Amino acid sequence: MNNLSDEQLVHDYLKHKDEKSLEILVARYLKPIYGFVYKYTNLLNEAEDVTQEVFIKAWRNLKKFDQKRSFKTWLFQIAKNTAIDFLRQKKNIPFSAFETEEGENPLANALIDQNPLPMEIFDQQNLAEKLSAAIDLLSAKYRQVIHLRYTNQFTFKEIAETLNEPLDTVKSRHYRALIALKEMLSQTN
Repeated sequence: MNNLSDEQLVHDYLKHKDEKSLEILVARYLKPIYGFVYKYTNLLNEAEDVTQEVFIKAWRNLKKFDQKRSFKTWLFQIAKNTAIDFLRQKKNIPFSAFETEEGENPLANALIDQNPLPMEIFDQQNLAEKLSAAIDLLSAKYRQVIHLRYTNQFTFKEIAETLNEPLDTVKSRHYRALIALKEMLSQTN
């Protein structure tokens, strides 16, 4: 039953009240949604609560789900909106609020450590840590695209649907994010 598509599991749950189908969907997306919410909010403790809220909202609204759409993108849209609602309630100013119209964030350069790192940085584990830290310095909109693309293996079309953004905007953000990451990583060498 674990090899059934999302669409089949949703259908089985809605048509036959098959609780096992719902359990499989939750298990399938729990870690990816938690990771997405955490990357979106950058708040470790609160990410669990927001993730739980996402699945409650999805369960409550599953009857309204348009089965012609992708369940995965629908669920990630709920996650994005829930994370935004959470951040609004906290009254925190998102890092992306400091972006210029050109998509540049003047605070990003101030946060980058300009000091060279020791030679051990070149082993795989340290390189992964550097990359993770650089990704965290990206603006939220760039970080979202990178996370969805490489952590959750979304296509550009799925990212566009999830973020409710034009496809070309998503591709442009992806390209700009990669350039920014390359620049940040080259500065640490």
